[in-house]
Amino acid sequence: MPAKSNQNHLLIIEDEKGRKEYTLEEPVYSIGRDPDVDIRLFSQFVSRRHATLVRREREDGSLYYRIVDGNLKGKASANGLVINGRKLQAHDLEDEDEVVFGPQVSAKYYILKRDSVPTGPPDEFDITLISPNMMGGDPDDWTP
Repeated sequence: MPAKSNQNHLLIIEDEKGRKEYTLEEPVYSIGRDPDVDIRLFSQFVSRRHATLVRREREDGSLYYRIVDGNLKGKASANGLVINGRKLQAHDLEDEDEVVFGPQVSAKYYILKRDSVPTGPPDEFDITLISPNMMGGDPDDWTP
């Protein structure tokens, strides 16, 4: 039986409405400007169903996402995908890949590795104390 993936997959979108982060956990995500997609992009230069993310599994049991231009029925987007500077129909995403959907609309993909997952309650004595002297700068500049 393959080892359970010990990773989080993160997609950070930047578009006309700013920056938004998505933790990827589902097997499939639709991406575009249509209000019914899973990951909505805000730009007139993006297709309603611009791209699709599909979760895949490697032989070692680790998971990754493949991005495909358009929808899963084969209908491509109007402007396509530019991934790491190359126009591609599909791509197996790797850590820090950049996907451009259109002018000023892009995404950055991250694989966040976790060393361990806590299995019990937190240790009540495992705390970090921070003295105000350790913060540096003017105390009036600190935000709560």
